[in-house]
Amino acid sequence: MAGKNDITPDIITAISGQFPIQQGVAYLNHAAVAPWPQCTADAVCDFARENARCGALHYKAWEETAGALRELLRRLINAESADEIALVKNTSEGLSLVAYGLDWQPGDNVVVGMQEFPSNRIVWESLARRFGVEVRTVDLHAADTPEQALIGRLDRRTRVLAVSSIQYATGHHMNLDDLGKACREAGALLCVDAIQSLGAAPVDVRASQIDFLAADGHKWMLAPEGAGCFYCRRRHLKTLKLHQYGWGMLQNPGDYDSLYGEAAPAAWDEAENARRFECGSLNSLGIHALHASLGLLFDAGLARVFSGVASNVSYLADNMDAERFQLLTPAEEHRRGGILTVRPLRGEPEALHRRLLKVDVLCACRGGGIRLSPHFYTPRAVLDRALECLRDFSG
Repeated sequence: MAGKNDITPDIITAISGQFPIQQGVAYLNHAAVAPWPQCTADAVCDFARENARCGALHYKAWEETAGALRELLRRLINAESADEIALVKNTSEGLSLVAYGLDWQPGDNVVVGMQEFPSNRIVWESLARRFGVEVRTVDLHAADTPEQALIGRLDRRTRVLAVSSIQYATGHHMNLDDLGKACREAGALLCVDAIQSLGAAPVDVRASQIDFLAADGHKWMLAPEGAGCFYCRRRHLKTLKLHQYGWGMLQNPGDYDSLYGEAAPAAWDEAENARRFECGSLNSLGIHALHASLGLLFDAGLARVFSGVASNVSYLADNMDAERFQLLTPAEEHRRGGILTVRPLRGEPEALHRRLLKVDVLCACRGGGIRLSPHFYTPRAVLDRALECLRDFSG
């Protein structure tokens, strides 16, 4: 079979013990929920044991880990500063910070794709009910490219273009540079759901002129659910209205005596950085896990990780039986991320999906097809087994 994985033998050796996936399981579902690396499982166990032994004795170290995670996330998306990174529960929370933080005016509109994941539609559609915002839902197939379809609906009253960096169903890798440029020309803000990119494909918030970005770690970043990130370009930090308040979002969150002592409470100030969006106690367990997972990706080398993901997707695409399957994911490699979605030409995708799950080929039924999402470490033997099962089960 054709295909070349750019993950070199030394990297394979270094990570060979990090993914102890059960023998016989073909895990091709990273676009849904990823298995944890061993280092992440160890970090969770170590944190739990520490809590059992001494509680929050080392709370200062927990804060340092949170700070180290913000820096890794800054590097991952090429933000200007870790001060632009908030640690949140999930993508939906980050998107909601934008949707309900902006000062909407009569006549404002939001442009969003019809094929977006529900989290990146519902939050904007709710604005129509609350504030009368016009939500322009765009069929991404209505023009030569999805980017053209979206850009064609921008005008001077567009406040936000909301888009996923990689479409969850088809795996279409959006050209964020083009979208960012179009937003600047229209005076609109670019808000990106990057959950299908971070850990699988490059994202550069400065090069693409992204204003806001949200993602959580349980897919390509190989971490648990409930730990994610929110990026807010520095100039917007104070323009988003806050709707959650607590000790964590204060400029001096540990200065309890001056704030709550016997004397009259002192005036308090919101944090000057993205910590203003973290209203209370953080998910320290999830932070330790995500820090460990991202550390593994950086140790492997992001360029090699991204290349390995792309190579595995290309391998599946190049060896897919064209007499049995239609590719729903773009054929051009630069238009793909970590997702390959195929539609069986005979039979229903739901039935095929059920048969694949019965033999432990883990994938998803999305967008009218079977969605396969290998990561950089996925062995070729696993890809070959999935291809064989697809052929055997497709009639």
